[in-house]
Amino acid sequence: MSRRERLRAETTREIKAIALRLLAEGGPDAIALRAIAREMGMTAGAVYGYYATRDDLISTLIADVYTALVDRLEAARDAAPADDPGARIVAWGEAVRGWSVERPAEFRLVYGDPVPGYRPPPGGPAAEAELRACTGLVGLAAAVWPRRPGRPEDGQFGWGDFEPGLTAHVRSEFPGLPPAGLALALRMWGRMHGLVALEVYGHLRPQSADPAKLFRVEMCELVRELGLR
Repeated sequence: MSRRERLRAETTREIKAIALRLLAEGGPDAIALRAIAREMGMTAGAVYGYYATRDDLISTLIADVYTALVDRLEAARDAAPADDPGARIVAWGEAVRGWSVERPAEFRLVYGDPVPGYRPPPGGPAAEAELRACTGLVGLAAAVWPRRPGRPEDGQFGWGDFEPGLTAHVRSEFPGLPPAGLALALRMWGRMHGLVALEVYGHLRPQSADPAKLFRVEMCELVRELGLR
């Protein structure tokens, strides 16, 4: 990289770092290009040379944050034995919680209420990371499916129960997985995400002295219900 390219890359990283700090301190409304410019000792026009609008910056932050999350989830999953789907489910879930409680503001940016006034780009700001997360979670369900005891409710699901784009992706990536397998993946996600959201938004701590223990027991119970332990 040329000196000019290095300086631009460093400035871009600094802008994003300040934006994430403002997010953590004051929520999404605190992210303002002019505020970032003042803190960096730049003119507002100079910052607009890096991000033309606040929406562009927020889209970049969401993509970066979501990608960092998925990197962590995949690494945790792959650190567990490939022939132990139960351990991989627990590892994925624990990584979801670990990342979320360490970075509550970033969790809210990705999974919380829409940022006021923000207009995402067509296809969403983090389509690639979202697809990776979806594929990883459905992959966990697909690995469990051959070992899981059948349930009467499995027959209630058809491909028409799901968003067409999601259905097409799952049927392409996991051709042997029935619609109930996709439903299982979404239900697994709900059990992971539900407790985490309660904790991040401050609703769980008053009732539980040890949310980490509560979450781990829930993950272990999920694995047992799937007939793996």
